[in-house]
Amino acid sequence: MNELVTKARKVKAASKQLTKRTTEEKNSALLRIAEKISANKDWIIKENQKDIVAGKENGLSASLLDRLQLSDKRIEAIIAGIHQVISLTDPIGEIIDEWKRPNGLHLETIRVPLGVVGMVYEARPNVTVDAACLCLKAGNAVFLRGSSSALHSNKALVQVMRSALLVSAFPADAIQLLEDTRRETAAQMFQLHQYLDVLIPRGGAGLIQSVVQQATIPVLETGVGNCHIFIDKTARKQMATAIVINAKLQRPSVCNAMETLLIHEEWPYIDELLETLQKNGVELRGDQTLATSFSFIKEATELDWACEFLEPILAVKVVGGIKEVIHHIDQYGTKHSEAIISEDIEQVRSFFQAVDAAVLYHNASTRFTDGEQFGFGAEIGISTQKLHARGPMGLKALTTIKTFVHGNGQIRH
Repeated sequence: MNELVTKARKVKAASKQLTKRTTEEKNSALLRIAEKISANKDWIIKENQKDIVAGKENGLSASLLDRLQLSDKRIEAIIAGIHQVISLTDPIGEIIDEWKRPNGLHLETIRVPLGVVGMVYEARPNVTVDAACLCLKAGNAVFLRGSSSALHSNKALVQVMRSALLVSAFPADAIQLLEDTRRETAAQMFQLHQYLDVLIPRGGAGLIQSVVQQATIPVLETGVGNCHIFIDKTARKQMATAIVINAKLQRPSVCNAMETLLIHEEWPYIDELLETLQKNGVELRGDQTLATSFSFIKEATELDWACEFLEPILAVKVVGGIKEVIHHIDQYGTKHSEAIISEDIEQVRSFFQAVDAAVLYHNASTRFTDGEQFGFGAEIGISTQKLHARGPMGLKALTTIKTFVHGNGQIRH
């Protein structure tokens, strides 16, 4: 029997043992995971370096290497994320609704685990821990399938987490890692509906579409982030500059970084902002007028307006008003995160009503679209679809419902 099916059977069997785990048992298991990761930090970083070296040899981009990199600071952030998950309210068993029918039936809708979550992701080893810990807190087992570029890192992290579960109330098999990273094996995983209850892809557009198109298992779709910021003509100069710099440069390689800047033609500080971006190392690709007016701006192509650059490159367009902004975002946006900087509440209201995205911002950076920033602890991903969950997905997104019906002998006539 191959690795895929063997581990799928084990994780399915383990999931059956998790439904009765108490909140105290869950938190204790997560605490042990945090302690084990801390104790093995040096070894984890050493294993991660193998992936970094191989990534450089294989020509991975700077943005992918940044996502792949583990450091003392990033591992401490992972551990802090686990402690945040521990502090969160356990959603399992929550009574979402209850009501009584005229015939005396008493109904309760209760939050319950999904079962087995299949997590398919690329070169982000922090997802290995985030996904596992969120799934365990929500009473789910997890089957992880990372990329070949992060294999040493993922194996180390899963080994450490499974060792922590050995001294907890959880079976170690509640966390499984598919070490066979071949595409054909992944395609087989996407159709293991008898073992997996849901798939969550997290990565680039190619990975996500591959899962959506091939899976026979329900998919919680996360999306790429071609995020826009619109500077209205009433925007305050200092605020707009600070937000734009933060959204583009605080961490360019992530999905909630701004990729396109739309500026109202009557905003007085266009030249100053563009020069500031250029001085901060941002490569600007603008509309024809901007490219003609500024020597440091290249003319944007059609692909640039639709691109998730994930590096210090920014598409810039001067627009005539809110209608043009909405049309542009409708055409090129990915329904992730969009922002307006404005002091005109009517413009803000129009933007919020018309723009279709998981998260909309007024006078704030798109970089806040994040489970930890939303108070969810670590996140499982950012959903850009409309069913079940949308936006940063925390614990509640990893649950479903059951309806309990209590009677005293009722029969239907």
